[in-house]
Amino acid sequence: MSADFLPGNKLQLLESGAEYFPALIAAIDAALHEVHLEAYIFADDSTGRRVAAALTRAAQRGVAVRVLVDGFGAREFAAGLGTSLAADGVEVMTYRPEVGQTRIRRHRLRRLHRKLVVVDGGTAFVGGINVLDDFDDGRSASARFDYAVRIEGPLATRIHTEMRHVWRLVRWARLGRRPPPPAMLPPVAAIHGTTEAALLIRDNLRHRRDIENAYLAAINRARREIVISSAYFLPGRRFRKTLLAAAKRGVSVKLLLQGRVEYVLLHYATQSLYDRMLAAGVRVFEYEKAFLHAKVAVIDGHWATVGSSNIDPFSLLLSREANVLVRDAVFARTLRASLEGAIEGASREVRAEGQRHRSWLMRLASAAAYSLVRFLIGVSRYGGKQYSD
Repeated sequence: MSADFLPGNKLQLLESGAEYFPALIAAIDAALHEVHLEAYIFADDSTGRRVAAALTRAAQRGVAVRVLVDGFGAREFAAGLGTSLAADGVEVMTYRPEVGQTRIRRHRLRRLHRKLVVVDGGTAFVGGINVLDDFDDGRSASARFDYAVRIEGPLATRIHTEMRHVWRLVRWARLGRRPPPPAMLPPVAAIHGTTEAALLIRDNLRHRRDIENAYLAAINRARREIVISSAYFLPGRRFRKTLLAAAKRGVSVKLLLQGRVEYVLLHYATQSLYDRMLAAGVRVFEYEKAFLHAKVAVIDGHWATVGSSNIDPFSLLLSREANVLVRDAVFARTLRASLEGAIEGASREVRAEGQRHRSWLMRLASAAAYSLVRFLIGVSRYGGKQYSD
């Protein structure tokens, strides 16, 4: 399904938690009617407690507050902050709870990985930032590198409709019967700016390939430059071929990827792709200042995306994801400048010469990691032929 771009939006790019959480809490504190929040992780740390306090304040002044978290990513939430929020009048639900689950089932891999917030139906936040401290890794003085977008305008209403749809599905699954339709909100002013933007989701029904297809279409159209940053980068065959073809026809392709080892298997599996990428002319940079959590791209200076979807099997084949697509030169220029700053000031370029001098043990680890990922995807029966060479 092609992206449904809506005009008349006002967008603000937010870099990492230092910009995101103050903007989010200010919006919650200004709420008059409703706050609706989705998160993969909602941690019981200083940031989580600040956001929870803002949600509590909203509920106590009569605002309808709904929080939906993932049962794996936020598996401790229900018994901790979730209980406190519920006692304060917040509606709290969990997507696919893990409590009591001992058997491995395929559906347990389908997670709610989205990070969405809508306030009063007219202000939305979309991105990759979970509700947790930026500095929780304890290994550096630098914040986790990530992005979100604050949106006012028609697209916020579209995001609100999507969130209410998933909320109703989860409530229906929990109660075993269809809930009554949610109360209507007061009308929201339609036009707030001049930017065209669209919401793309990924689910396991009608929108299985929407985010990936949007990437592929934009890469196929690229004529000058592609800059992609993905915390976890392990694309399937179709994505790899499209990206390599762009580089071979002379498009400048830069990848800003995770430089620190967060998940060992994915880290080394990703490195197994480097030789082929470099040989085609793709430039690869590893972000080393802190953990990279970004899931963004800028193409030809006018197409951009920010969201929750990595370019890996977890995001592209399994989880519920949400990205905003933007057609706007000013927004794209702002995001590109931020990415270029990270590339130049906090990253190490991976070069072909360095790859050739890797030890045989490192080469073996990368090859083994990639083979294991392919095997696991095959066993899950979600990947089809995407991860065959």
